[in-house]
Amino acid sequence: MPALTSFVTYDASHPFSLENLPYGIFSNASNPNRRAGVAIGDLILDLCALSKSTWFKDTGIDDPTILQQPTLNALIALEPGVWAKFRAFLQSLLSSSSPLSKASAEEKEQLFAARLAPSVQLHLPIEIGDYTDFYSSIEHATNCGVLFRGKENALQKNWRWLPVGYHGRASSIVVSGTPFHRPCGQILPPQAEEPVFAPCKKLDYELEMGFVYGGSATKPGQRLSSSEARKHLFGCFLLNDWSARDIQAWEYVPLGPFLSKNFCTTVSPWIVPLLALEPFKAPQYDHQPALLSYLEDVDGYNFDVPLKVEIRPAQASGEVYTTVAKSSVKHTYFTPAQMLAHHTTTGCTMRPGDVLGTGTLSAPGTEGYGSLLEKSEGGKRSFRLFTATPAVKVGSQGEVLVDGKDASSWIDANSVERTFLEDGDSVRMTAKVEGDGFCIGFGECEAKILPALP
Repeated sequence: MPALTSFVTYDASHPFSLENLPYGIFSNASNPNRRAGVAIGDLILDLCALSKSTWFKDTGIDDPTILQQPTLNALIALEPGVWAKFRAFLQSLLSSSSPLSKASAEEKEQLFAARLAPSVQLHLPIEIGDYTDFYSSIEHATNCGVLFRGKENALQKNWRWLPVGYHGRASSIVVSGTPFHRPCGQILPPQAEEPVFAPCKKLDYELEMGFVYGGSATKPGQRLSSSEARKHLFGCFLLNDWSARDIQAWEYVPLGPFLSKNFCTTVSPWIVPLLALEPFKAPQYDHQPALLSYLEDVDGYNFDVPLKVEIRPAQASGEVYTTVAKSSVKHTYFTPAQMLAHHTTTGCTMRPGDVLGTGTLSAPGTEGYGSLLEKSEGGKRSFRLFTATPAVKVGSQGEVLVDGKDASSWIDANSVERTFLEDGDSVRMTAKVEGDGFCIGFGECEAKILPALP
């Protein structure tokens, strides 16, 4: 399908195309109130202003106050049919043939904000009541299992039968750009018999996607099939479930992670509607052994959305990031719909704005490790991060020269080694998928690590 065209100008590689239209919450100098917006190119369509304009009558939404809230929860709580109608309205409104394209500059100024303006601040897009994180990548689960139990016992007996998960801490979820302090906790030093209380020394990231529950809340006792669950998935955003591996190693038996994962989870500010990802469906895994009937999803699918992780070390001069991992959302053994269906099997109530994390999305191969636990083999293998951007040339003898020096000498002088994250390091996650003449991106999911508090 050829790319859609908008009167808002942007090039084919722009992440916020007319095919995307992600939702977020923003404020700016002209209006410090938090309000809903839709990203299109380098602009934000102000949904609060839209709700008070003559354009609102064609939105398919009955109550204009739904678009006047400081979070997206009211919009997400609408039925899927309304989501689709509102999205179609937005694509028509922002198209090159829209009457809005001929509106006066004053009218456009009331409806749009410059997304990249210094005064624009992006906020957590939803009020998250509950957050559950799964463990759905077979590559990640296998890699971790090999580290701790050996190749023969990499996967626990139940792993292929059900989506393993744990309940996370919703109050610790923050929007991209929010720094956080290194956590402290009980750690068992090597060869020690007793733990100590100290700052975490093995701080790690986890590359994930978070799926947002929408539509009406389920009733106590109500179960959703996978096909029913799929209709309740409004959209998704990047999610980094920060993890303190040394705290986790001491605390996780017998009930799993607690303090090692409750201190911070970073999410990107824009929720990409799943309707935008329809062209990028990927086949679900061939489940062996066959799943129990309640998890069967004959028409189920994953999404092939490429993911990337970059680290800027504390010693970097300027905006120097090193790519440390590449993966895809398709590397979930269980589909998002299956995760949600499993979540409801006991009759657990789901509410609009609840978040389901996929768990670390690792891809096959060494470049696909979605965590440093895997990349460093638990801290046994170091890797390099650049602290400067090289200027590469080829010498007269065909040798590679970096800033006029031998490449290996330059790398030694302009890089640092890591096994886990250090104070001052920043981790940035991005996701972007290319269509026919357009792109769909998620923005950035980034945070900087501050020293532990005394």
